[in-house]
Amino acid sequence: MSVRVELRGLEVPGRHGVDDWERQTEQPFVYDVELELREPERDEIDETVDYREVVALVRELSDGRQFQLLESMAAALADALLDRFPAERVSVRVRKPQVELGVPVEHSAASVRRERR
Repeated sequence: MSVRVELRGLEVPGRHGVDDWERQTEQPFVYDVELELREPERDEIDETVDYREVVALVRELSDGRQFQLLESMAAALADALLDRFPAERVSVRVRKPQVELGVPVEHSAASVRRERR
């Protein structure tokens, strides 16, 4: 049996984008993270994933690297989640709400799904 842990709308600032000004100016990025784990046997935090550790990993990745592509950022986070946590599957969606495309747009986004092999 498994359980899905979700963090939706996690906003972490970063300096990512194709243009130089995007990598010089902090802007918000919004993450939706899902981890599929085995169901806990006991009602204790060490039986699952501590959400605070997931948030810390997102911050660590955002602060530690600059990405040009949302696709690359989502893939790197998905890989890091599988490396750090005992998840069987992870899904990551990264949204950029302040994307500038010359026309109104709510956000741009990229999604990645990874499975443990």
